[in-house]
Amino acid sequence: MEMQSSNPTLNERTFGAARVGIGEPAMTIQGTINKTFILLAILVAAAAWTWSKTSNPASAGFLGITFFASMIVGLILAIATSFKPKWSPITAPLYAGCEGLLLGILSAYFEMRYPGIVMQAVGLTFAVTFAMLMGYKAGWLQATPGLRKGLMIAGGGLFLFYMVVMIASFFGIHPPAFINGGGPLGIAFSLVVVGMASMFLIIDFDIIETGSREGLEKYMEWYGAFSLMVTLIWLYVEILRLLSKINRRN
Repeated sequence: MEMQSSNPTLNERTFGAARVGIGEPAMTIQGTINKTFILLAILVAAAAWTWSKTSNPASAGFLGITFFASMIVGLILAIATSFKPKWSPITAPLYAGCEGLLLGILSAYFEMRYPGIVMQAVGLTFAVTFAMLMGYKAGWLQATPGLRKGLMIAGGGLFLFYMVVMIASFFGIHPPAFINGGGPLGIAFSLVVVGMASMFLIIDFDIIETGSREGLEKYMEWYGAFSLMVTLIWLYVEILRLLSKINRRN
């Protein structure tokens, strides 16, 4: 099976360089699941810590610095892990911690504006993940070459769009209204992005299953878990934004 993914952290080059030798411990699906739960625990612990700080007005400056620092460091760790998968046993937990710090602040902000929204977003994220996993295991959703190619193009286009919007904001140019707006177009945009993030899970499941079957090195369990975390965090943030748009209309 050709191993390529629209998730840039999972690709043929990465997996091809990690095939294990005879008699050495190899990557397994269960091992990847265990590592994913470890990363989730780190993320939740870090998020809970920054969330607890948001109730103190005196921590506003500290939280602002923490938000941007964790965003930048998390991005650096994600890029480093993508290019150096062997570092993933160290960089993946650090990445989860940085993203947890960031998500704790972001989630608290949304929760203050729309009480109850965070639990809804968490529940929907796990529900979507479970549904996609069941669809994949049942064979209803398959990582076909067409799906991979389509997601690669769509994901790359979305990333470039977000980058242009972010850079433009530095020059005082406001983003298009549908990105953050609660109108029909804004909600439709968020639904499309949530759907795209959900489909990335199918590609990731397929790559990890293939990697386990082909017997990659043990550290690839951390790398596979890291890759799933990238998608899950993206999915959670997009669901959070979608719910905020819906709440804004009520």
